[in-house]
Formats: sequence, structure tokens, C-alpha cells
Amino acid sequence: MSLNFEGQKILIAGGGVTGASVASFLGSRGAIVEIADEDSNLLSKFPILRPEAVDISDYSAVVVSPGWNENHPLLRDAKSAGIEILNEIDIAWNLAQEIAPHQKWLALTGTNGKTTTVEMAAAMLQRAGLKAIACGNVGDTVIDAVNHKSGFDYLILELSSFQLHWLRKARFVSGAILNIADDHLDWHGSFEAYCDAKLSLLDHTETAIINGEDNAILQGVNAWDGRKIFFSLDTPGPGELGVVENLLIDRAFINDPQEASMIAEINDIQPTLPHSVSNALAAAGLARSVGVSYEDIQSALIDFHPGRHRIELIHSEGGISWINDSKATNPHAAQASILSHLSVIWIAGGLAKGADMNSLVERTKDRIKAVILIGQDRDLIEAAFKRFAPDTQLIKIDINTAKGEASNELMEKVVVAAQALAVSGDTVLMAPACASMDQFISYSDRGDRFTAAVRILVAHE
Repeated sequence: MSLNFEGQKILIAGGGVTGASVASFLGSRGAIVEIADEDSNLLSKFPILRPEAVDISDYSAVVVSPGWNENHPLLRDAKSAGIEILNEIDIAWNLAQEIAPHQKWLALTGTNGKTTTVEMAAAMLQRAGLKAIACGNVGDTVIDAVNHKSGFDYLILELSSFQLHWLRKARFVSGAILNIADDHLDWHGSFEAYCDAKLSLLDHTETAIINGEDNAILQGVNAWDGRKIFFSLDTPGPGELGVVENLLIDRAFINDPQEASMIAEINDIQPTLPHSVSNALAAAGLARSVGVSYEDIQSALIDFHPGRHRIELIHSEGGISWINDSKATNPHAAQASILSHLSVIWIAGGLAKGADMNSLVERTKDRIKAVILIGQDRDLIEAAFKRFAPDTQLIKIDINTAKGEASNELMEKVVVAAQALAVSGDTVLMAPACASMDQFISYSDRGDRFTAAVRILVAHE
């Protein structure tokens, strides 16, 4: 891929964060940039066209934003016309080879825990004094990170299944796969296609840090002949990462695999939950792949706290805990959150993205005292409870509200309903198992509104 875009007319498919970054970069390289986006009111210094108004023959290349499906008519037309389809990660990779050939890339993907783990890994490298940043699906776009005035030596990329689907060129020193569970099936078309996208990270890495307890991953890595380092919550074998009593143990990045080294203590990780420990092992694997010491890894873990909307304790009073886990946007994430508590008043619903709710309800029903349902696809959750736990109390909250409006009536009614149900020993948990965009601007907006309602109505702040 050439970075000589001078005078070329380039179409950016999608004017969101990634598209805007790529447009700015290509414009700086002399390209004539236009953006195709459904939102014709999008603010940009570049011309905005509705996709159906695009004459694809006018362009020498199309840069596709991650969420655009390859079956979109505009992209089908581009393929039929033989027009090159580019993506942000590969453009950034070529740019790095040009302006920062010393820069090393690490990558991480998975259905859940990506953002926390990639930030954890970045903290480990930074604690070792390395110029490192988490980027991609978190923080800066990759192209902005490469172009950053700080001149980073290490990029740790969080990659979604969409980004991996389009990825062709980039190479990683090491790559971690945390877990694979039903998500984005509406986009990929099947669980198998979703798995293929996630596992395609292996084609771009020299060393893979792999969850040894995830069957979908284990089945997918059998044929891959690169260096595999498995992590699990069990005692590690030679060449693995794992847990012995209360210690995280490395038997992979050591001179003698018959020996073992301590990475950290379980209590160094907060919150001390199984999936948090698993994430820490994956992050430690990435850090060890570039030589970070155990002392720096442990020190970073002790000081690390997950970002907002990730099992975030908002308020605790009278033996009742109120937790915001709005980032739990699929059943796999919600299951981990629910099973971390004994008696849950569960706030759930939103856009299911094609995910199946039956397994989630079947596995967690004994921990759930009552369910408060919101959102477009809540009937899927209701149907699962009727099948597996018909006696569980279900409450539906119906409020007609526009996304982003000042009123917080929806979440206030949710919190009032939860207050009427909760007693000492209960956890009121918003871990919706669904995306948020039916009723909210984002999962952050959903979490902020839940938090605001709890603080006003429960904590009386």
C-alpha cells in the first residue's frame, strides 16, 4: 500500500471517530477527501455525501470505517468496480513503517474485557518506563497514535471484530485473545464468522496469548503453528500462565519452563473477580513478551483501577450495593457480572445484536431475585425467563424518551423500581447484556444516567 495520496480522490465510508482521523491524515497528504455517511448533518471540513448519492467511479480508493459491513451497497459497488478498499489500521501500519520503523505493536481482542486489559497492559509498559499507549478501539485512533508528537515506542491496540475483519497488513509482536462469545451476530451473520474474525488476529502475530479455558478459541487455534501461550485460572503447565493458590504464575516467559516465577498476588487485582484475574494474566503475557519485569507488572496491577461503567460501585448503604456495569453489552459480559454476586436485582435490555439470551438466563437464574427490563429487545430476555425461571419477578419500564434529552425519567423509574425490591444482601446491578443505542447515546450515557439517578434518589447527593 502506497502512502502517496497526493491528488487522489479518496472516499471515506463513515464519518465517525475513525473516519474523521483518516480523513484528516489523507488531507494532510494531499488527497481530495469526501465522506459518505448517513448523517448528512455531520460536522466536518470535508464534503459529506449520503451513500446513495455516491458515484463510486469518481474515486481511486475507499477507506472503510470498522462498522461498515462488506455487503453495504456502496462497498459492493466499489468491489465490482475494482476500486481498492483500505482500512485505518493498515494505513497506520504503513505510516509507522515510514516515520517510526522502530515502533512495536501489540494487539488484543475478545468479546469482553478488551478495554480494561489493553489499558492494564499499557500501564505495565509505562511502569517499566517505556513510551507506550493503548489505542485503536480505545483512546486515540491508531493513526493518531502513530502520528502523535510523543513518538511512542509501543502501541497496544484494542481490536474489535470489525477492525479485524478488514485488517490485511499490520503485524504484531504478540497478540492476546481473551474470550469469544455471541456478539455482533447481526453484523457477521453467524457465530462461526464472528469467531473467524476474532481468530484472524493469529495471522498477524508472532506470539499468541490465548485463553486456555475458552472452547471457541481452543478449537480455532489448533491449526495455527505459531507460538501459543495459554493462560487460565488453573495451575499452569510448562509454557503457560496461570494461578497457584493466591499467586499469578509465569511458566512461559522464563529461561527454564520447568521453573516458575511469580507475577503478582491475586489480591493485587481489583476488583478481585475471576474474569479480572484472567484479564491480568493476558495483560501480563503481553507485557512479558516485550521484556517488562515482574516487579513492574505487579506494581502496575496494584495501582490499576478499571475505567468507569465496568462493575463500578456507585453506592452502598443498608447492605445494598448499586453497581453500574453498563459496559456489559452482551450476554457473556453480563453473565460474568451477575455471577460475581449472590442476590441480584438485574437491570437489563437494549439492542441484543442477534445474541441469544437463553444460555445467560439458564446459567444465572439462581442468582437473580428480580429483573427490571428496558429497551427494544427486552422481550428476548423475558422469553428466556419464562422458559427457565418463570417465577422470577419481571418489571418492564416504559418511557418514551429521545436519546440525549435532558430528562432522566427512564432511569429514575428504573431506580425507584429497584428500591422497592432491594433488601440487605442484594445487589442492584445494571449489566444490560445489550447495546445501548436504542434509548441512549452510548453505553457511557446509559451508565451516567443510571449513576445520576442512584445518587439523587438513593444516596440523596
